[in-house]
Amino acid sequence: MSTVASIIHEWKKFGTTRTLPRAGRPSKLSNRGRRALVREVTKNPMVTLSELQRSSVERGEPSRRTTISAAIHQSGLYGRVARRKPLLSKRHMAARLEFAKRHLKDSQTMRNKILWSDETKIELFGANARRHVWRKPGTAHHLANAIPTVKFFQQQELGD
Repeated sequence: MSTVASIIHEWKKFGTTRTLPRAGRPSKLSNRGRRALVREVTKNPMVTLSELQRSSVERGEPSRRTTISAAIHQSGLYGRVARRKPLLSKRHMAARLEFAKRHLKDSQTMRNKILWSDETKIELFGANARRHVWRKPGTAHHLANAIPTVKFFQQQELGD
């Protein structure tokens, strides 16, 4: 329906072209508060709902956790478990990229000859817990949405 047709339809149905009251409850959060929440989440993706609730109280817009979560979801951000990625320096990243480029055209039989020893014990800086991040779909491997991991060298002692 075109704009003109919708105006004519509204005139015939309600007898006015003024904006009528909307159905449903108005949002508790203002647009400014919603933008502030999204800004805070994009700045720190690992922020919790409780922390966001405290910050909304400090801004003068107290809201429930479900309201905050719904506002963040409307902006396209969702709570997901953070991926674990190795903590790499710029030099290590460059070396990995160089290796990948060098072996890009290798055949499958050549790749089968390589011994891939990727089993290792990983310790997450002493915290082996699952962390959640707010992120958009398709951004799981971005550095801000991942937990950096380092190898944890375990020493075994043999008994006498």
